[in-house]
Amino acid sequence: MNTGTLVMLHGMTGTSEKMQPLADSLAPSGWKVICPQAEIQHPARGGYAWWLRAEDPTLPLGKESQEQVLDSMQRVIRDIPDGPVIIGGFSQGGAIASALLETELHERIVGLVLIGTKTVRPDKLTEALPFLKPREVVWMHGRRDHLVTFEVAIEHAEIFESAGWPVTRLEHEKGHMVNLNQLDELKSSIQRMADSI
Repeated sequence: MNTGTLVMLHGMTGTSEKMQPLADSLAPSGWKVICPQAEIQHPARGGYAWWLRAEDPTLPLGKESQEQVLDSMQRVIRDIPDGPVIIGGFSQGGAIASALLETELHERIVGLVLIGTKTVRPDKLTEALPFLKPREVVWMHGRRDHLVTFEVAIEHAEIFESAGWPVTRLEHEKGHMVNLNQLDELKSSIQRMADSI
């Protein structure tokens, strides 16, 4: 049986410690689990962020925030051991996870887990995907998410679908959260990714 590493990234104001129980519950049998922690301390709400921004979250990121995204991507890559990788995350963490397809890590990524998130670099992701071998994506989002609106989140899924990547959409009626009622479907999707190698 082939094994690899499930990498799950926390959201803004999160920590690796808070992400670990969810990641452990999702991991395919025999796979390692790591939950890297962002290095930018959130100035107001505690916890850590992969990037900071003050402006409207629907606008593209400014130069400083984009640099923080790039630094965070390299920070995650440093933590990942050799071998196949399923990578995902919640909110900001999911955005960093899909952006990693634009790096040398893309060769080892066998699947993506995108929860309550959006694309942080839509143009770059759209440019990169046609040159990559499609792999499975599981996407979970709440229709009542007030932080990452459903419309913005759908754009993320559609970038993958437009490039011919298989996307399992897990929609729910809740807000900015992991819907535990769909945990079995989430786990099944992740297991399929592991079985694909």
